[in-house]
Amino acid sequence: MKTSLEVEYWVVDSDGDLVSPDTLLDVSDQFDPEFVEPMLELKTTPCSSMAELREEFLALVDQAVDAARERDKRLVPLATPLSAPPAALPYRNKRSTDLQRRIVGPTFDDARACAGTHIHFEQSNVVDQLNTLTALDPAFSLVNSSAHYRGERILECARPFLYRRSCYETCPEQGQLWPYVDTVDEWEQRLESAYDGFRERALQRGVDPDTFDDEFTPAEAVWTPVRLREAMPTVEWRSPDAALPSQVLTLAAEVRSIVTHADARGTTIADDGSPGDDGTVSLPDFDTVETVTDTAIYDGIGDPHVQDYLEELGFTPSAYEPLADRLPDARLSKREAKRLRLEAATKLEADLERRRARSSTA
Repeated sequence: MKTSLEVEYWVVDSDGDLVSPDTLLDVSDQFDPEFVEPMLELKTTPCSSMAELREEFLALVDQAVDAARERDKRLVPLATPLSAPPAALPYRNKRSTDLQRRIVGPTFDDARACAGTHIHFEQSNVVDQLNTLTALDPAFSLVNSSAHYRGERILECARPFLYRRSCYETCPEQGQLWPYVDTVDEWEQRLESAYDGFRERALQRGVDPDTFDDEFTPAEAVWTPVRLREAMPTVEWRSPDAALPSQVLTLAAEVRSIVTHADARGTTIADDGSPGDDGTVSLPDFDTVETVTDTAIYDGIGDPHVQDYLEELGFTPSAYEPLADRLPDARLSKREAKRLRLEAATKLEADLERRRARSSTA
């Protein structure tokens, strides 16, 4: 099953201030701008094996870190910038972003403080892939990299709260987790319904119909944790935070293994989470998924119910050390946030060095 990664990193200068990538975007066609200025997205190609994905992703991060250093910049693997006024997170000039803010409302601004990891899986048995990735949603807690927003510690996993519960609170079909489906047609119908509702909301807020139609299609008018994408085509899992390269790869390997197994064996929905009699992968009911997801947002991987849930699905929680757990619980000043961003950048660089050392001795 071909797999690819997209990871968003904050860009800072040598003082820890958020800055635009600028000429970093010219270094590689696998470096993309994001909808806020001080962010850089690294994108791998579809890879046939984890070994191939690991090699390409590490080389890409290596290239980005070196290029940033040459420009007195660094990459920060945190889900939020910890503390940043709105002026430090300017939107890029993009009409669809302006329209989203107008349609969703003021809470849309919360989304610009979120940096995440997206894992794409080549479409195969799509329903099983969609449902499995939906069940895996609470695994974002394994690589949780921020509990802070605008300097305040808001809860254990800040990014999923900001993106889903705050930003898209008034438009849940656009940004929150969808229930399981029985068919791809059911997913497509849900997509059309979400699009129609979003369009109606836009027109109620004075958006010109032709302008809306020029900017949004049904597939591009949802930003849910799980999406079907036309490119490749893929099933996209958007739940995790930005994190250290080693953490991203550990999570990608475990998720890929679970999804591959479900793709081969099929899935069933069972209340007790036990394996199906016919060898299919048994997924918990959707109410359980939502309950554990909420617990993960508020309490993180330290909660025993979250740990048990993820272990039953095939994860190894003890293999992860979320960056958020290494950050202070207190309120952060602007100066402290800048220092912690630089510390996170150092951790990323050290993570790469350890990977290089392992490769040279292998």
